[in-house]
Amino acid sequence: MLLSGVDLAIIATLEEAGQLSWAAVVVAVLGVSSVTGGLIYGALPRPLPTWLLLGLLGLVTIPAGFAHDWPWLCVAMAGTGLLTAPTLSTVADAVSRLAPAGVRGEATGLQSSAQSGGFALGSPVVGMAIDLTVPGGGFAAAGLAGLAAALTGCLLSRRSPARTPAPLGGRDRVGVPDLEPHGADARP
Repeated sequence: MLLSGVDLAIIATLEEAGQLSWAAVVVAVLGVSSVTGGLIYGALPRPLPTWLLLGLLGLVTIPAGFAHDWPWLCVAMAGTGLLTAPTLSTVADAVSRLAPAGVRGEATGLQSSAQSGGFALGSPVVGMAIDLTVPGGGFAAAGLAGLAAALTGCLLSRRSPARTPAPLGGRDRVGVPDLEPHGADARP
């Protein structure tokens, strides 16, 4: 939702300022800074949590609503862009890393569908925020959507699993006897 919302908010902001002809420059700054952010993030020795990157992306997007002309919008979009590619790559990495090999294709397909759904919802939600407020309200709505998703991800990542999957031969497989020791011989 955040990324498609940002695109719409850029257009609305520039249209209100009478500077719509500069939209290509602003979007180019967003793209170049995204590539730059991806390269910098790729050089880091250790990945950051997905929820943290998404939260930061939401936070740096909100102040873009204070930009009222194309040069300041370029500055604001550079910050958003620096976190875009790292966030997208971290999401894809998390899905492929967490999904078991047998369902990895299904998991990445679901992730792609969820991402497409977010893109589809972003424009109407941000468009409504722009219509109800000002073009800058679109950046706030997009950033808040990112923050909400980040908070959800943070809370879900903090939950301790109720059960961890048993190794092959364990009691989680239907119809397979429990081969793990019980009582005094059980492992802690």
